[in-house]
Amino acid sequence: MRVAIVTESFPPDVNGVAHCALRTAEHLARRGHEPLVVAPAGPHDQDPGPDPCPVIRVPSLPLPGYPQVRVALPGRRTAAAIAAHRTELVHLASPFVLGARGLAAATRLRIPAVAVYQTDLAGYARTYLNAGESAAWRRIRAVHSAAARTLAPSSASVSALAEQGVPRVHLWPRGVDSDRFHPARRDGALRRELAPNGELIVGYVGRLAPEKHVELLAGLCELPGVRVVVVGDGPSAPSLRTALPGAVFMGRRTGTELARIHASFDVFCHTGPFETFCQTVQEAMASGVPVVAPAAGGPLDLVQHGRTGLLVPPLDPAAVRSAVQFLLGDDGLRERYGSAARTAVADRTWEAVGDQLLGHYHQVLGEREAAAA
Repeated sequence: MRVAIVTESFPPDVNGVAHCALRTAEHLARRGHEPLVVAPAGPHDQDPGPDPCPVIRVPSLPLPGYPQVRVALPGRRTAAAIAAHRTELVHLASPFVLGARGLAAATRLRIPAVAVYQTDLAGYARTYLNAGESAAWRRIRAVHSAAARTLAPSSASVSALAEQGVPRVHLWPRGVDSDRFHPARRDGALRRELAPNGELIVGYVGRLAPEKHVELLAGLCELPGVRVVVVGDGPSAPSLRTALPGAVFMGRRTGTELARIHASFDVFCHTGPFETFCQTVQEAMASGVPVVAPAAGGPLDLVQHGRTGLLVPPLDPAAVRSAVQFLLGDDGLRERYGSAARTAVADRTWEAVGDQLLGHYHQVLGEREAAAA
């Protein structure tokens, strides 16, 4: 099968869209299919590293105020790449700008498209603009309604899309590398480096941006015997260094190093209320770490309240602090929650999730053939 993955982000970018697009391309290649990736180009000094398939980079500009996000420029390269590849199906990863062009090309070439919903653009509009939520949903609805099928990563996302009138929505979750993210990577030397006085470590991993509301961790910095560790980068980094006194900021980390950090936490705390899935929560769980997360979006599917972690009201700093204190106060409870968390996600491999995706592809192609008969 020849599949063109048109994605708004791709490695070396570090975010959920880029990671999922990479894993999809890898799985297609391993299964003997012929993927092509079309993605925005990054700065000239970026080293994209080895790719699992051909990657066409489209000229782009940094998003004003958030240079880590690239926005593709208008052009014909996307349509030309899809045509030259002789694509049979177009996979749209979090389509908005480049994805909309990929959808237009697929429509002109009479190729079915599968759209993967992955970014809560309406939530971002509320955060950054305090307006524009309706406009964001109109854009989402227009793009996804034109696709043969939309795949959403969580039950909350499926419901939100259906409520907004998006048709043909199906659940497709995300996988986790449970060999890389593993409790055995807990590192005593790293823990002593991060918490030299034997403090318990509460970690956050993710983008440092307004929509993540990492400032909700401020109350944890006041707890005696607690060290807050923040992993990630983004436009909010300078203000967060002020808002979280005493916290350790490690910057962006990836791969095995990130897995070692995850496993060395005592509690993982996620703060963003706009997650369509929340891969970092799943990685923490695979690492055997109990989770505190908002009772909203993707974490509702991932965290079993009172068994693998605790769900708290979104944007409630007092609730975050109380939940973390509760877990930190009982070593045995943390161990039980962490073990249950590991068990809950250990079988959610990217291989299994990739095969589910191939099932969706085959169903869409089958529906197209039946309609043409």
